Amino acid sequence: MLTLFQRKSTRLIVGASQTPGAEMPKGLIRSESATALLATPRRQKLLEHIWQRTSLSRRQFKTLYLAPLERYAELVQLFPASEGHHHAYPGGMLDHGLEIVAYALKLRQSHLLPAGMKPEEQAAQAEVWTAGTAYAALLHDIGKIAVDLHVEYADGSLWHPWHGPLQRPYRFRYRKDREYRLHSAATGLLYTQLLDRGILDWLCQYPDLWAALLYILAGQYEHAGALGELVVQADQASVAQELGGDPGKAIAAPKHSLQRKLLDGLRYLLREEFKLNQPQASDGWLTQDALWLVSKTVSDKLRAYLLSQGIEGIPSNNTALFNILQDHGIAQPTLDDKAIWKATVTGDGGWSHSFTFLKLSPATIWEAAERPPAFAGTVLVEQGEDEGVATNEDEADNHMPDAKPAQAVSEVFTHPIAEDDGVTALLDLLDDTDQPDSDSQPEAPMALETASESTPEAEDDSPSGEHFMAWLRQSIQTRKLIINDAKALVHTVDGTAYLISPGVFQRYAQEHLQVAKLAKSEGIPGWQWVQKRFEKLGLHRKQSSGLNIWTCEVKGPRKSRRVHGYLLTHPGALFHDIPPDNAYLHLQNDKAS
Repeated sequence: MLTLFQRKSTRLIVGASQTPGAEMPKGLIRSESATALLATPRRQKLLEHIWQRTSLSRRQFKTLYLAPLERYAELVQLFPASEGHHHAYPGGMLDHGLEIVAYALKLRQSHLLPAGMKPEEQAAQAEVWTAGTAYAALLHDIGKIAVDLHVEYADGSLWHPWHGPLQRPYRFRYRKDREYRLHSAATGLLYTQLLDRGILDWLCQYPDLWAALLYILAGQYEHAGALGELVVQADQASVAQELGGDPGKAIAAPKHSLQRKLLDGLRYLLREEFKLNQPQASDGWLTQDALWLVSKTVSDKLRAYLLSQGIEGIPSNNTALFNILQDHGIAQPTLDDKAIWKATVTGDGGWSHSFTFLKLSPATIWEAAERPPAFAGTVLVEQGEDEGVATNEDEADNHMPDAKPAQAVSEVFTHPIAEDDGVTALLDLLDDTDQPDSDSQPEAPMALETASESTPEAEDDSPSGEHFMAWLRQSIQTRKLIINDAKALVHTVDGTAYLISPGVFQRYAQEHLQVAKLAKSEGIPGWQWVQKRFEKLGLHRKQSSGLNIWTCEVKGPRKSRRVHGYLLTHPGALFHDIPPDNAYLHLQNDKAS
């Protein structure tokens, strides 16, 4: 059916009423052509990446992909993707659109679609499903320019996107009365401006794809099957990248399963651990219309609980976790589209204190009959410049870096990409990470009297080097931590256990919140506190040079990189039966003497 598109595409024309190079009046933005908007090196690299993910000639690609992308560029111009959340800068919507298409096509390559069909039918429909994935990704946020933005020309006349591309200098602002999720329902107003009649005629011949695409255009992702999952995962990856999170983790799990795990974790904590409506020392307050949870408390405890249950993909960065809660519709956004609210709680006894909060709907957590009594005092949202901005002075203490060495192993094993595929720090998820600086001041190891075949047991549950090893062994035995896997923090190398650093120490610190307080008194990150206690046990091999850290090369089908970690002297400290060495990891340093 690709022969339908062997013709010149119809392009939307930007009006020529503007004088090129003329100075813009203050407050106005020049409308640009698609060629100008897409001309930046970064956007050109994204377009090249999108083409490489298809199996089309340049001519076919221009009609099926480039023409809709150009129409999209002309329609969104320099609008941001949000007011204060992700891609909140001029041109952010165009960048987000290109990124999500690139991510979606990357994910599409690992799916056989339509699911359940015979292989020959999947092969016959491969290109239409690839194109459908790109269109669904591109269109997912287009409704924002119809319902979230107020756009006008210099003379005050209004512009609406169904008028076609902007013809002359314009200005815009976000509508203060906008409804947060209305843009999903507004997509249907605009998709015919991006997808021409020939493309729609082609798509509608494939009922499964057509139905899934229509559900996405109506904002009903839960009915869109694999196509909906691809778009949601790609959206999360683009958002995570722009906000400094981990796009690799963002695309690792379907939206609905992660959403369920987050909700189940919150419900458990509210049932078993959190204290509500307490004078001053409380984890949150429940009013008649909202549940206000102290942001740092909920993020720390939710992460620790989920990790203790063996649930992966939870960011170690609080900001990234807040954004995931918001993007999954669990945390309600502020007026400027942020996850964090600042509010003052005043009790009926006269006390008052300000906090940063996540705001949730009580109906998300409790059935009507189970809902606790409402708070007798007030929770007043603070207005002004700081609205929605986290200012909790302890917030920065939890910004530990993600365990990138472990993620790097994951990407080499499961997502190999060509050397020239990527856009820097966006599409190449194999960014190098710095070697942990644990050898600058090496600790003198404690001498081992015998070759211990068991982990030193912790006397209590307080964080310590012994408790870390006991936790690590138990986590491996119960398969809460998987070894020698794509995302593993523990591997077998050179006949013994190899601990990825700093990832394995970060994971322990995330599950044991007491570590942060102990580390704060020493002025170091939590993971480094754990690392030092581990080193003092003297359970690890040293290089002949005296260094603690060993480097391994990770070799995948088309990429290789290095990771850093500790080699245990005796593998029995973790394993009852020593597994075979991981064939993907090769020790680079000299052998231990």
